[in-house]
Amino acid sequence: MSEAVISLRNVTKSFGDVLANDNVSMDIYKGEILSLLGENGSGKTTLMNMLSGIYYPDHGTITVGGKEVNIRDPKDAFACGIGMVHQHFKLVDVFSAAQNVVVGIKRKDGFDLRAVSQEIRKICDKYGFVMDPEKKVYDMSVSEKQTLEIIKVIYRGADILILDEPTAVLTPQETERLFDVVRNMKKDGKTVVIITHKLHEVLAISDRVAILRKGAYIDAVATRDATQEKLTEMMVGEKVELNIDRPEVKDKKLRLKVEHLSCYNTDGLQVLNDVSFDAYGGEILGIAGVSGNGQKELLESVAGLQNTMPGSRISYYSPEDGKEHELLGLTPKKIRQLGVHLSFVPEDRLGMGLVGSMGMSENMMLKDYSEGHSIFTDKKKPKALAEQILKDLKVVTPGISTPVRRLSGGNVQKVLVGREIAASPAVLMTAYAVRGLDINTSYTIYRLLNEQKSAGVAVIYVGEDLDVLMELCDRILVLCGGRVSGILDGRTARKEEIGRMMTTYAGKENS
Repeated sequence: MSEAVISLRNVTKSFGDVLANDNVSMDIYKGEILSLLGENGSGKTTLMNMLSGIYYPDHGTITVGGKEVNIRDPKDAFACGIGMVHQHFKLVDVFSAAQNVVVGIKRKDGFDLRAVSQEIRKICDKYGFVMDPEKKVYDMSVSEKQTLEIIKVIYRGADILILDEPTAVLTPQETERLFDVVRNMKKDGKTVVIITHKLHEVLAISDRVAILRKGAYIDAVATRDATQEKLTEMMVGEKVELNIDRPEVKDKKLRLKVEHLSCYNTDGLQVLNDVSFDAYGGEILGIAGVSGNGQKELLESVAGLQNTMPGSRISYYSPEDGKEHELLGLTPKKIRQLGVHLSFVPEDRLGMGLVGSMGMSENMMLKDYSEGHSIFTDKKKPKALAEQILKDLKVVTPGISTPVRRLSGGNVQKVLVGREIAASPAVLMTAYAVRGLDINTSYTIYRLLNEQKSAGVAVIYVGEDLDVLMELCDRILVLCGGRVSGILDGRTARKEEIGRMMTTYAGKENS
């Protein structure tokens, strides 16, 4: 066994009444790729945040290189050779790559950006990165921004890198390039810890897998001895069936017809260009695309939250009588008053979907309140709904009155998805419904979406995991640069084909 570069002993961290990490003792070895697995609220990110200086343990010890250390902030972490790349990038959009690499580093004589750029090129050559040091962040793709974050921590001397959900918004091709880089870092003697929920990626990239459950360390297994079923059972504490059901489409009815939809974002950039498709009750229509290629604006346009260009048309067909209703130009409230039931799970959970200072019960009331009902008259129904979601989706919270901003990201997502599905919509639109969710809860969400499909609901599912899209969806619409690159049969589509279409506009639609 290699030497332990990091040793955690009895590390505990609480937030109020919530015990995030419970006497965790584990080792991380030099030159290994370690995957960290666990359900939502199991304490994975909290544990790594203590290594990176974001949080400080309530008690317990951290040893780096055989020496006990106190990591009170990210500077202490870098002094120990530890750097963490978070899910949400911490970059300055108007700065170049080179400027972002050195921002925040104090040096009396300042920095020669030409020398910094040269050092970036050396790092790129060594590990296989592709990065233009002079390129501005606002011109970068998601994968380029992630590359820059990794280069930034390597430039600052990190020999132990922690990557939090690094493939969440990458295409299959970008994921494989990232894994090639990670393997090169391992060859150079660096240690890499990956927090991820994608079990097939765990088996593809890691040497060992460490599992947390309810804040406690369960065990670590060599990847060569692991299977998806075994890892899931260790995470959950019981066997979980890892098959996504896809009922046959029966008696599908047209519910939504989008024609020549185009719109611009708040910066004046065109984000949707002549998008046309149909959505049917009784089917799940998947939408694939690299993050930022118009998925968000597409759903917001249907929900009445975007200004669209002349020539755009969105028609809704009522399940009661089949009557056509034009949605464009109507406010979300007027759309609801028409009897059009659109449930929208946005990308920005706390920014658009929930009020962080409110508890689960109060967040259940929001839709009734927006319809003009008093929030003081009937609290029993929202409370009952909150308790049902708490039970069905196993939300980790001290109670339904606890402000949702105090919950982990995955548990916030459970609250939002549960509320939207409970609205019994005719069209259910979900944007990244399982992002940040553990595999057990993800499969619960897939089951709930299939129940909606079987009830005749038109489900539109924007997802980032192509394996899930191909297993769950009946058809898959691929967006590239705000255009429809193609519409594929979910049962026959291939991952490589979808990946190519996500990055290359075909110029025509394939129905």
